[in-house]
Formats: sequence, structure tokens, C-alpha cells
Amino acid sequence: MTAPLSAITEWQGVTRARFEDELLPGNEPAILRGVVDDWPAVRRGRESPLAIAQYLAALDNGTPVDALMTRPEEEGRIFYDATMAGFNFVRTLQPVSRVLEQALRYAQFPRAPAVAVQSALIATCMPGFKRGNTLPLLDGDVEPRLWVGTAITTPAHFDESHNIACCVAGRRRFTLFPPEQIANLYIGPLDHAPTGTPMSLVDFARPDFARFPRFREALAHARVAELAPGDAIYMPPLWWHHVQSLEPLNMLVNYWWARTAPGYARPPSALDSLLHVVATLRSLPPAQREAWRTIFEHYVFDTERDVAGHIPPERRSLLAGLSAEQHAQLRAFLVQRLSR
Repeated sequence: MTAPLSAITEWQGVTRARFEDELLPGNEPAILRGVVDDWPAVRRGRESPLAIAQYLAALDNGTPVDALMTRPEEEGRIFYDATMAGFNFVRTLQPVSRVLEQALRYAQFPRAPAVAVQSALIATCMPGFKRGNTLPLLDGDVEPRLWVGTAITTPAHFDESHNIACCVAGRRRFTLFPPEQIANLYIGPLDHAPTGTPMSLVDFARPDFARFPRFREALAHARVAELAPGDAIYMPPLWWHHVQSLEPLNMLVNYWWARTAPGYARPPSALDSLLHVVATLRSLPPAQREAWRTIFEHYVFDTERDVAGHIPPERRSLLAGLSAEQHAQLRAFLVQRLSR
């Protein structure tokens, strides 16, 4: 990418009150400079790759976590294989310490496999980490996750949840795009991606503008930032983000959170709804699709319209909000319908 990219807004000295009152309502990404400067892990990360590896190894309880490895020729980019039926990496379960050993060894060579722990729940593998490394911007029940390894590139994708990612060791480059750039990012299969959610097929290091010409327009709307140890980035839900770790050994800790609807043990996935809608509506005749567009606009997206005022209050059902019991009944109803 050679086009100049816009910088993400930077915040200094962010407190929880400022985060909740000023930053979150804007629904814009933000760099939080130095927000975790006081973490012991960050201090070790600034010392050397060996220092942070030793720090984490001392906390490792030996629980195997999800790790991946790519071949040297992939240059650390997580992607599909040549058929797009599978992926270009192998996935294993290993203790954090074992992955760190591999990462330190591979860092000695100019051309080596890439290896990384991906989204490991820290409470499971390193429960002692939280004692000295906490993020005061969030409630304590928002569990941190570990990303550590060699230089890895994760293609542009989105999260359904709010996300704060804290750089602990190495440097990370984030390139973000607002949700409305979806048409210019050339998104791959909706139900099959190494990132979990759909991702861009464009190789940002070597973009093929003949194959992906609208990517130039996406770049005009891109936001970019580089994080050093102690910095963090806030990314609102559904913002596309491409993440590149830049050093031989890199560590990130992230926090995902979302509002949980009554009756759900965890936040429901709107992506699940999208998959079902695509499967059921996209192949309908044009007139029917347009009719459904009107119906969805009326019930889902036009929040200014009173769609239930003419219905007796006791019969408004999900249009008036559901209790936990009603949510459970609705889920059971949908499961029954989808199982036919």
C-alpha cells in the first residue's frame, strides 16, 4: 500500500469516565497511548523478547491453548489454502511455554515458519497474569485474551463485539475501515474464514488492483496506527481491521465485550442472522426481495417509527422487548422451525 492513510485519533490519559462518556458514544476507533504502561508485562516486553517469554512462562500453568503455524513462504499471513476449502496453516493445542520456545527459536532465522497463540483465554492458561496486569477501563468480568508469537498478519475482518487491544511486546500496525467500506474490501465466504468472521481477500502487502480495483476506494477511507508496548486501540463493533505484528516476537492482550440480551448466556450473534437471511432471501425473485427489504426497514432499521403502538401492550411480544423467559421461548421456537 503506497497511498497515504489517515491516522486514528489518539487519546492520552484516558480514565474510565472519559472512556465511557466521551470515547464510546462516538463509535469511532481510538488509540489509547500509554494506557497500560504500568503493566509488569509491558515492562518486561520492553526489555527483550527473552524477558517477556520468561515472564509468561513463569505464569503458564501448562494448559494447552490454540496455536497456529504457517510455512515460511506464507510470510506470516493467515489466509486460505489454494483451494479456499481449507486454510494455509496448521492448528495445534500446546502450552503457552511451548509456543514461546518455538517463537524464540524461529526468530533467529530470516526465513522461518510463523507460530502464534491466537485468542487464548488468559484465565485458563495464565490465571496469575491478571493480578498485576489489569485494564481499569472495563469491568473485571471482561476476560482478557492472549495473542503472542512471531510476526503474523491477520487480514481485514470485523468483530461483533467492542474490542480493546493492548500492545505488550513488539509493535502492531492496525489498518481500519468503517463498516460501509464492505463493498470495496472484497470479502470472502461468509461462513468459512480463518478469522472466524468474514475477511478481505486483498493482500495488503501486495494489493492486486486489477483483480480488486475498488480497494483503491477503500484505502481512501482507511485509518492506520502503530502501537508500541503500553499502547492500546479501541475498535467499535463491525469496523474492519487488518492487524500486522512487526517484530520477531510480539504480544497482544485484548478484551471483547458486548451487551447480553435477556435470556442469553452470551451476546447473540447478528452474523448468524445474516447467514440465515442470505440463505433464505437472496435467491428470491426481485419483487419479493424488495418487499422483504421494506419489511426489514420497517421492523429493524427504522427506529424512529412506532411499529407497535396500534397493538395492545400485552400482545406486542418481541416488538416491546422480551423477558429472559420469552427469549428462551423464542429461541426454542426458532430451533423448531429451523429443524424442519
